[in-house]
Amino acid sequence: MIGVRRFAQWGLWFGGGLVLLAAVLIGIDVLMRKFLARSIGGADELAGYSLAIGTTWGLGAALLDRAHIRIDSLYVLFPQKLRLALDLLALVLFTAFFALTLWHGFGVVAQSWTSESRSQSALETPTIIPQFFWIAGLVAFVGIAMVILVQSLWLAMAGDLHGMAQLISTRSAEEEVEDEIRDLKGRQDREGST
Repeated sequence: MIGVRRFAQWGLWFGGGLVLLAAVLIGIDVLMRKFLARSIGGADELAGYSLAIGTTWGLGAALLDRAHIRIDSLYVLFPQKLRLALDLLALVLFTAFFALTLWHGFGVVAQSWTSESRSQSALETPTIIPQFFWIAGLVAFVGIAMVILVQSLWLAMAGDLHGMAQLISTRSAEEEVEDEIRDLKGRQDREGST
């Protein structure tokens, strides 16, 4: 699972870097329009590609960190076994949805490849290039989701309800506080050692 976490973290940094570059590019484009009456041209297109690619590459890390938002007003009132059953069902449905998206995405990418599609902009970007990185991010996410699903089923069969909850349940307020305290102590330790 450590290798999966490292891979997901790499994907998160890659996706975040793309979104950050898109923001910088849009900022430069806005400043050029304001002060030079010129435009980079295609900044919005590149930003759209960056957002799509960055999102797919960040999904795996969000799933591993249990950072996806859920509405849990009633959830916290349920017994642990029911919560875990609902968490498992949610993971199955979530994974199935993205697997279906991936399946149809392959069709889109294949069509772009065979028809040599290009964007309808001044850049005339071959659409296969951003679609390749987008579909690769989806493949990575579905793979990570499948690993988590198999691991959670393994923990369920072993009777490790706590481990299963740590893997797929929503993060409790206590866990959020513990993480904040751990991060704060880490920062204090680093500042103290300098």
